[in-house]
Amino acid sequence: MGSHPLNLAFRFFLEVSALIAFGLWGWKLSDTTWRYVLVLIVPLIFAATWGIFNVPEDPSRSGNAPIVIAGVLRFVLELSFFGLACLILFYLGYTKLWWIMGSGVILHYALSYDRILWLFSR
Repeated sequence: MGSHPLNLAFRFFLEVSALIAFGLWGWKLSDTTWRYVLVLIVPLIFAATWGIFNVPEDPSRSGNAPIVIAGVLRFVLELSFFGLACLILFYLGYTKLWWIMGSGVILHYALSYDRILWLFSR
């Protein structure tokens, strides 16, 4: 179920939503012209971290792993990524979005129980 195309599309939507949350945070970090740089840099840093650290042959990803990490670490990275995005939405005052995204993340991982078991076996 974790690598089902609908679940992967849902996960992609969650990833993009998280990057938007990081961009909003970058925008709110400064009131100067630096906000234009931060709105791009902050999401890029998180996107790079998301894409670089992988478990080889992950069925929900391309299978490529530029920097190989253990499955448990990948799971912690993903939870941290989504959790921080939810916290940022809460911090910025987007309470409804925080609930929606948090519920979406829980639903995604509930549907991806087989992938979580696979990650823990790596």
